[in-house]
Amino acid sequence: MFDMSVQSPPGRPPAAERSDKPGRSARSGLRALVLRLHFYAGVLVAPFLLVAAISGLLYACSWQAEKIIYAEQLRVPASGERLPLARQVEAARAVRPDGTVLAVRPSVEKGATTRVLMSADGLDESEKLAVYVDPYRGDVKGELTVYGGSEALPVRAWLSRFHAHLHLGDAGRNYSEFAASWLWVVAGGGLVLWVSRGRRRRRDLLVPDFKKPGRRGTLSLHGTVGIWSVAGLMFLSATGLTWSVNAGARIDEIQKALNSSAPTLPGTSVGHHDGASHDHDHHAATDAVTGMGVDRILAATRLDGPVEIVYPAEPGKAFVVKQIDSTVPLRQDSAAVDPTTGQVTGTLRFADYPLFAKLTSIGVSAHMGQLFGLANQLLLAALALGLVLLIMWGYLMWWRRGRHGFGRPVPRGAWRAVPLWALAPLVGGAVLAGGLVPMFGYPLAAFIVLDAAVGRVRSFRRRAAPVHHHYGEEGS
Repeated sequence: MFDMSVQSPPGRPPAAERSDKPGRSARSGLRALVLRLHFYAGVLVAPFLLVAAISGLLYACSWQAEKIIYAEQLRVPASGERLPLARQVEAARAVRPDGTVLAVRPSVEKGATTRVLMSADGLDESEKLAVYVDPYRGDVKGELTVYGGSEALPVRAWLSRFHAHLHLGDAGRNYSEFAASWLWVVAGGGLVLWVSRGRRRRRDLLVPDFKKPGRRGTLSLHGTVGIWSVAGLMFLSATGLTWSVNAGARIDEIQKALNSSAPTLPGTSVGHHDGASHDHDHHAATDAVTGMGVDRILAATRLDGPVEIVYPAEPGKAFVVKQIDSTVPLRQDSAAVDPTTGQVTGTLRFADYPLFAKLTSIGVSAHMGQLFGLANQLLLAALALGLVLLIMWGYLMWWRRGRHGFGRPVPRGAWRAVPLWALAPLVGGAVLAGGLVPMFGYPLAAFIVLDAAVGRVRSFRRRAAPVHHHYGEEGS
């Protein structure tokens, strides 16, 4: 959303400074200020946004792609009744005696395999080994390394990590946080510029005019696609920041201060998910004590839909059975079960979560493409493709505005035409946003300092050589 509006000709002050009406001057000054921020934010952040958009587009498509790529592990012909879950777990243990069972995801959908999650040598902390078992015949259909809480399969896991940190580890996470921190600024600025732009027909606000030639036609496409995408882009920015390194930590602090963090089941230890160690002999003994083992534990909770049965990491701790359905309506209740008695010792209902925790969970599910299933994934793909097009059109307009390459940048000094009553809230809001979102605040502060330094240098050069006139350097 790089709305490069027409600038003042050389030698003339900005429109905001030429206006005789204070109200119009204030509006023109505000628009010029937003234009300058939108221009530079767009130009500098666009490469990062482009990588995030393309990787996000591929990730949105990976949900359906993995069903095809890994069909041999995920699907089997449905035949008769499912075997007891304990027998399916033993089948997985038989092929991987070196692993320790961490959790089990029973087959729910007709023809779907059961997923037995295990530890294995050589895996990262966020990875597990998934052994896929035919629930009707007890045959093992294969094994794959899965990643994260959504147990992403290898292709989606690779794209997820590329989208998050470019496979560069913690240092790479700065790229995605930087993009998310500025996406709402670029999108919001573009919305203000497009809505405030003068037009003869109201339909031009929402419908592109394909008859306009050159840069004007590109601007029409850029603006109309941007206004249809702005809500979704801001949503992706906000939800992406919730699990970023810096802004995410601040959001967690706010949640704790407001007592709005997601609650946890007391008296449980879920091992690998918390980084705790596991004891293979302890797990085997636990199954022996409980008789039918996981079958009895699952039946005790009476939780329906897709569930995960998480083994305790320490003796005396409870099994945790949790719903893992992130589609509408969300089913994310959980229950703790004593491994010796098979009695439910505690429950946690999603309905009892604080509002902020609910919204965070729903937002993350939508950001990942789970909330509405295929429709959610198609919407994410459309938003990502739209962002790619907006960036390309933005650079194209910048190129077309110059005679022999990219056009001149937006003139400096627009803030001087903005009255104090309007400028003060903007500055206060920027400071507040910068404190909450450091990857927005630090780059903005650096840009202001650099811009002021450049202005000083150019002003000095103008005074030293008054015969030379440099366009666009009014108001340093």
